[in-house]
Amino acid sequence: MLIPLVIEMMIVLVIISILLLIAVPNLAKNQSMASEKGCEATKDLIKAQYFAYEIDTGNKPESLSVLEDQKYVDTLKCPDGSTVTLNDLGL
Repeated sequence: MLIPLVIEMMIVLVIISILLLIAVPNLAKNQSMASEKGCEATKDLIKAQYFAYEIDTGNKPESLSVLEDQKYVDTLKCPDGSTVTLNDLGL
């Protein structure tokens, strides 16, 4: 009576293990893709604010920190922690 119950539990554990083996690599892949997209979006926002500053003042900002100081952007860092530079923006 106890043996069939143990066999059923082992089958369920095997199925759950297989599902985890399939799901975990996909979650890790999606995490890195989300981080890359977040950084691209941050760079696009900073680039747009760079041009907004230029339109507002008639001058190009000397550095990106000017945009942060003048409250055009909240941060110059990507979600992954890397700092955005003028070279990253192609400016």
